[in-house]
Amino acid sequence: MRTTSITIHPDALMHNLKVIKKKLNPNTKVLAMVKADAYGHGIDATVPALIHADGFGVACLSEAMAVKQVLDSRNVKKPIVLIEGAFSLDEWKVAVEHDFGCLIHHQNQLAWALAHQPKQDQCCHTIWLKYNTGMSRLGFNDDQIILAAKSLTDAGYRLILTSHFACADDKTHPLNALQISKFDQALARIRAFAPDTLGSLCNSAGIFNFKDHHHDWVRAGIALYGSKPVADQSAKALNLMPAMTLSAQVMAIHTLAAGDSIGYSALWAAQKPHKIAVVSIGYGDGYPRVVMGAKVSVSDTLGNRHLCDIIGRVAMDMFMIDIDGLDIAIDAPVVLWGDSPTIDEVALCAGTIGYELMCRLTTRPKRCIMDAYPPNKES
Repeated sequence: MRTTSITIHPDALMHNLKVIKKKLNPNTKVLAMVKADAYGHGIDATVPALIHADGFGVACLSEAMAVKQVLDSRNVKKPIVLIEGAFSLDEWKVAVEHDFGCLIHHQNQLAWALAHQPKQDQCCHTIWLKYNTGMSRLGFNDDQIILAAKSLTDAGYRLILTSHFACADDKTHPLNALQISKFDQALARIRAFAPDTLGSLCNSAGIFNFKDHHHDWVRAGIALYGSKPVADQSAKALNLMPAMTLSAQVMAIHTLAAGDSIGYSALWAAQKPHKIAVVSIGYGDGYPRVVMGAKVSVSDTLGNRHLCDIIGRVAMDMFMIDIDGLDIAIDAPVVLWGDSPTIDEVALCAGTIGYELMCRLTTRPKRCIMDAYPPNKES
């Protein structure tokens, strides 16, 4: 049986949420971002572990329904916020029916909210109003934001003014200060006519880099899953634990003669007799084909772990690693990312970020949930 697997560690998710909460003022709430099937970790595995978050953020209505199903199964009532809002009038009506919070970022959404209002006691009577402070992606501009806020508050809505950092991972980037200034000014102007308006500016990077600007809600995403949110510190340095381990097994072992090449395009050849192993995972499982210089962690016959180089080209179902000089057996466990190597280290070798690697995993690997985090026995 092919044994490629994705293991989710709920204890790591709970730990990371606690780390984030310790960064915040007591009154600041955490919206746990679980869009894209909880960044590839799975809604069923993730939402129960993050039950002590103050709410859950998703990208679309189908994701909100999936989160609601998990919460309902546990008899838990938590706000669910559609961070891209409703995509049609019909979706707005469904969101109101299920009491999902909605972000509003353009005029059509504003019109739907004004024409079809929820009851005053519903969670969705609080609007997350999106202000484009510099990301230039979603949100009302400088001229529109105050008018939109006034229209909503005149209609009786409560507001959470929200925006999104473009460069918060780089604390020194000048755009951060500009976005903070614009956000603070708009929030003050809105509070002049709607004093109970709340603010939400910080994503994971903002949580760690801009502690004075957490406002009333933060939106925690990648940090919950144990990947680095900032440019200058590793996840481990921030006391974050990886919530996912991607693993496989050795499926074959060969000793090559000097001059023998391996894999497609014969990119690697042995300079002397050399022992290699074939690992049962490839880009068909979601492991990036384009990695250069990546390593995996392999357990020897005594259970000690060794970092070994990937050699040759990653194929759809397998790739090769250098195990020369090591006592490795067929079926030996191989960690692609987890505690070591980390997903951020693999992402660097693939020219991408941990977010993408999490989200691009396919349905082929077996998924399981574990409570205990594996010890690091790497030699």
